[in-house]
Amino acid sequence: MVARERVARASISTVTGLFISQARQHPERIALEDWGSSRGGAPEPPRRYSYRELEQRMLRLAAALAARGVSRGDRVALLSENRAEYLEVFLAAGCLGASVACQNWRLSPLELSHCLRLVEPRLSFVSPRHAERMPADAPEAITFGPAYEALLEQAAPASLAALEAQPADAEAALLILYTSGTTGLPKGAVLSHRAEIVRNLVVRAEFGIAPEDTFAAWSPLYHMGAAECSLGALMSGGKVITLDGFDAPRLADVVEQEQLGWLLLMPGMVGTLAEELERRALQPRGVKLCGVMADLVPPAEIARITRLLGAPYANTFGATETGCPPCSSNRIPIGVSPTRLSKQQSPFCEVKLVDADDREVAEGAPGELCIRGPTLFSGYYRNDEANAQEFRDGWFHMGDVFLRNADGTLDFVDRVKYLIKSGGENIYPAEIERVLLQDERVLDAAVVRKADPKWGEVPVAFVARSTDQLQAADLYRRCRRELAGYKQPKEIYFVAAHELPRSASGKIQRHELEKRLAGAPAANLP
Repeated sequence: MVARERVARASISTVTGLFISQARQHPERIALEDWGSSRGGAPEPPRRYSYRELEQRMLRLAAALAARGVSRGDRVALLSENRAEYLEVFLAAGCLGASVACQNWRLSPLELSHCLRLVEPRLSFVSPRHAERMPADAPEAITFGPAYEALLEQAAPASLAALEAQPADAEAALLILYTSGTTGLPKGAVLSHRAEIVRNLVVRAEFGIAPEDTFAAWSPLYHMGAAECSLGALMSGGKVITLDGFDAPRLADVVEQEQLGWLLLMPGMVGTLAEELERRALQPRGVKLCGVMADLVPPAEIARITRLLGAPYANTFGATETGCPPCSSNRIPIGVSPTRLSKQQSPFCEVKLVDADDREVAEGAPGELCIRGPTLFSGYYRNDEANAQEFRDGWFHMGDVFLRNADGTLDFVDRVKYLIKSGGENIYPAEIERVLLQDERVLDAAVVRKADPKWGEVPVAFVARSTDQLQAADLYRRCRRELAGYKQPKEIYFVAAHELPRSASGKIQRHELEKRLAGAPAANLP
């Protein structure tokens, strides 16, 4: 190894390497607690693992994966609710230079099959709850529970010395998280060790999260928020508590007992947790920051939850592809019902706004937001077309229109790609339109967003049909069969084909359809 290579190698860390460093410094500190859920009766006592115990489980799992042929560059699929094993798989795969493709258990069988075929995993992990949802053509699936524990017991821990002898690669893929696709099928966003490390450094710079703060992973670990904040805690010596989804009483217990850094709260959940905190007159042990996506939460609810938690609200705008950047730095003070939601640019990234010809716009003029910096993802897996379109001139084009104010803040204007954000989930109209158009009686279809007091936005469909024999119930059945529940249109309106407004180039003008919703009769409801 030449001197230059030695110098370069010494500058590289991986997520797993940083976790191992914490295990060496704080072997007896609690790293991971699985609180499960209180639904259906009294909850089970939490499963607790110290840093030393979690490291040993990770090394045993890494050895078991290697014995099954998993090596550098391979993919491992994971289909499960939140549980401790989820993070063990992250760490073990990272040891070997493999990546974890996190499957969304809310997807339809067709969508799930597409996601697995896209990444061609070497093997899969699945929880007992979702085992029946694993497609028949999926590779070998190891089920969490007795079979998984037996696997760990039978494996001798992988050698740390052997792992450290392998050249570290900060650009190696660690996670593949799926995003909604503009063409109607999910895309796999590839997140490297480098991106995960820097994203967590940015979060700490933006929000003052301390290394020892606890993170409560209740939102799905197949999404960026819980996955990244969990890894960030384990890289810095904090504790992660996994919870089986949003369970207001159980989450309130965490708030009462734990010193939390950032308590993620998605639109649709803020009011429910506030009611639980008020019902119990609960005093939080300490929360530094709460919430995400303030634009989709009623201002009064923001004021209410921040008073109850004693923590400001995060006025975020980021993406799976970018992390918290480009503009998530400002916070809404405690007890304030915001009247303005201007964003402040995040640190450690560059941002510019461009017009349709990729020319930078003047201050105060709307333009598509472009970003570059070390938090960026490594492109969409096996999707050269999307990568060529969205990475141009050394910038990632987000597809969101902003304008820059005189004080340097950024105001969201619209979405170039027309994304619907419903309760923390992203939905592209094409995903739903593709399913509607499969019915031969549908001449055309257009899906738009509708404001919703609980979920922020929900999808609504306008459908042109060739015969009155086609009823809304027929289309709802098809959507239930082929789409995740949150993607199903909440209302369907039948219109004549000529009533679908189009631009001069023939594109559906969705904003014109949105205007019609205000006066539309509440017919054809599911």
